[in-house]
Amino acid sequence: MTARAADRARYDRATAAYDAPLALVDLAAFDANAADLVRRAHGKPIRVASKSVRCRALLERVLAREGFAGIMSFTLAESLWLARSGFDDVLLAYPSADRAGYAELAADPKLAASVTVMVDDVAQLDLIDASRAGGREVVRVCLELDTSLRLFGGRVRVGARRSPLHSPAQLAELARSVARRPGFRLVGIMGYEGHVAGVGDAVAGHPVRSRAVRLMQAAARRELAERRGAAVRAVRAVAPELEFVNGGGTGSVQHTAAEDAVTEIAAGSGLYVPRLFDNYTSFTGRPAALFALPVVRRPGVGAVTVLGGGYPASGAAGPDRLPVPYLPEGLRFDPQEGAGEVQTPLLGSPADDLLIGDKVWFRHAKAGELCERFDVLHLVEGDTVTATVPTYRGEGHTFL
Repeated sequence: MTARAADRARYDRATAAYDAPLALVDLAAFDANAADLVRRAHGKPIRVASKSVRCRALLERVLAREGFAGIMSFTLAESLWLARSGFDDVLLAYPSADRAGYAELAADPKLAASVTVMVDDVAQLDLIDASRAGGREVVRVCLELDTSLRLFGGRVRVGARRSPLHSPAQLAELARSVARRPGFRLVGIMGYEGHVAGVGDAVAGHPVRSRAVRLMQAAARRELAERRGAAVRAVRAVAPELEFVNGGGTGSVQHTAAEDAVTEIAAGSGLYVPRLFDNYTSFTGRPAALFALPVVRRPGVGAVTVLGGGYPASGAAGPDRLPVPYLPEGLRFDPQEGAGEVQTPLLGSPADDLLIGDKVWFRHAKAGELCERFDVLHLVEGDTVTATVPTYRGEGHTFL
């Protein structure tokens, strides 16, 4: 029996009493992935990206481990909810236009002490001030550095379009604006190098492309390390009590941790290891989060139909954004239908061994987005479900 076949047998036994569709997290794989992130961080703390987990119980589990500290959140409403739930170090990784949220933040000493918001424009400071509604608490602020690699005089850009603050001088100028402004305190700098941390460099069947990605990423790491170091020095000249400099992501943990200017690493997808994180030379994780769909039809030889399945991931549309049938091995989508809204045909010789009611296990393309489809996660240890915990959705929250 292969390792994957053994996993399938365990998951089927563990969830025998539960009807699919359902989702699980294999805690042994989750914990092993967490340990590997800590190993790669070389002593620098890892701030957990909540959008890649979206389950409070699992956030608590990983933050209880040595080597993890703090949460990187994705909306202001989520940040405030987490802070009220007892998480006392929440960095909002994206600017917000949530006026009601800012009013709450500025009026509550506990929230203001626990949550740090992201800005990259004076206009965002204006919006926060206009939203205070009388609240006088000092708002903790983090500046975001644009990490993109710019070539040929800026005519070519590699990396996400995020912050407009690309140069150390631009970052320092906004830092001075924050320092001059009552009601704000600059505490951090963040830079997410998605073109390094979130792009696989070993895509199966594409050796030339993979080599090109590795060359690009090596050049991007060198350029960014120098520019980030200069930006941190420039901002510290304005705000010498800067508390943190955050960088990285699952795919670049060890590289970003090697930068002297960086004090903490962000990571989250490496805990669940969705399919988009299979194509890296820098690490190999264990798939920890899966979902199961039930076989409801057998339309012919070498074919079965499962209920549901159309759970695409965000990003540029393409085959890599689709979930993949994982267990049993050897199943594939019908190219004419793909993953369906209500039903999904699957082809391959393993289909002939599947019966009505059997489970087919899938991996999502991304990590936390899976939790927008399920109210609960079944936590599996060995071949037993040891706990069933709510996702954000199960607690009544769909923040985006």
